[in-house]
Amino acid sequence: VPCLLRSFNAQHLTVCPLPPPKVRATHPDCSIVLYFQKQEAECLEIIRSENQTAASPGPPGQQGCLTEWDGVSCWSAVPFGQSQAVACPDILHIFKKSKALIQRNCTESGWSFPSPPYYNACELEAIGSNNDTEAKASYFVTMKVLYTCGYSTSLAALFLAISIFSCFRKLHCTRNSIHIHFFTSFILRGASVFIKDAILFSDDSVDHCTMSTVNCKAAIAFFQYSVLANFYWLLVEGMYLQTLLLLTFTSEKRYIWWYIFIGWGVPLLTVCVWVVTRLQYDNHGCWDDYTSLYWWVIKAPILLAIFVNFLIFLNVTRMLAQKIRSPDISKNYKQQYMRLTKSTLLLIPLFGVHYVVFALFPEHIGVDIRLYFELVLGSYQGFLVALLYCFLNGEVQAEIKRSWSKWQLSMESNVFNLVTQDFTA
Repeated sequence: VPCLLRSFNAQHLTVCPLPPPKVRATHPDCSIVLYFQKQEAECLEIIRSENQTAASPGPPGQQGCLTEWDGVSCWSAVPFGQSQAVACPDILHIFKKSKALIQRNCTESGWSFPSPPYYNACELEAIGSNNDTEAKASYFVTMKVLYTCGYSTSLAALFLAISIFSCFRKLHCTRNSIHIHFFTSFILRGASVFIKDAILFSDDSVDHCTMSTVNCKAAIAFFQYSVLANFYWLLVEGMYLQTLLLLTFTSEKRYIWWYIFIGWGVPLLTVCVWVVTRLQYDNHGCWDDYTSLYWWVIKAPILLAIFVNFLIFLNVTRMLAQKIRSPDISKNYKQQYMRLTKSTLLLIPLFGVHYVVFALFPEHIGVDIRLYFELVLGSYQGFLVALLYCFLNGEVQAEIKRSWSKWQLSMESNVFNLVTQDFTA
């Protein structure tokens, strides 16, 4: 793309070599590369066909200028003395709509220079100055630092929360088991972001518009699985809360395998369908093209999970209001409902609202805001979950205080025994 823009601003057109069109665009800028790759490939095919025709025996063809690719347009073969005119490249957001035609004459010395030149006939949209480019590069570096800190903080908090739930036997229950799975989905999501960055953006010399490796596709597939599992374990948290309120005297363990299937199994099946679909019908690029129609194989289940969670949110709010007002419910049950409900009801709208809002708009609209919500704020969601479900959990705090007091008493007892032994000796 930079080579193309330099061509338009130069007095003489420079030909930008482009690799053959192996992949489709994965970024708005890559759509420009794709367009010219396609045009160049079609033009080179015509040139190849003309060369084969000229090499085969038969009556000599009419002398003139052969078909030529100049880096922007394909000029078809014409006899000497004739001219040809082409329109400006039809690329949205790059060239302003212009009815001007670029003309070239076929002379005995070959094709003439385009008249008027591309940079006069095809006016570029405002692309921004070098300062804007540097500011944008600095902005993305800052974003990466912020979300790296966010995911690192979240991963540390989540590992600590899982350790707390696992170490204390009194915290072993269905509710905390679901929390551990939920934490694990956040750990996978954070890890997948780091893996994706390491594979896709570790080498600045890699052309991301033409990158199409097994590693990068596997990284994107793992990332999509982690995101799906994250949303579906949030759905499980909502379903568990609703089950707890509806079926007070039902054994919780009988549903745990259904929860595991929904949280891990449904995302796995969805990603498998998506991978097979991309391999069969759209095996281009690194599979991170969110403008593809096949992206809905991932997006639709996420929107479904958010929609169901929203219905659960409304239903749980209604049931909770009824149970709190009910005189038949003991104080302990009310505290248990309130403790779990506060966490879950806060997370459901927090996780889903921004995703639904952005899903209604095209991918190229509000990119900066989208990046901020999904990368920076989203990176701290794991820390928030650990905070709500573990660190601020009264049951966890009480168990930690009890264990700490027990350890202190044990240490004091050991010290007393040592002093007593020394005294008697």
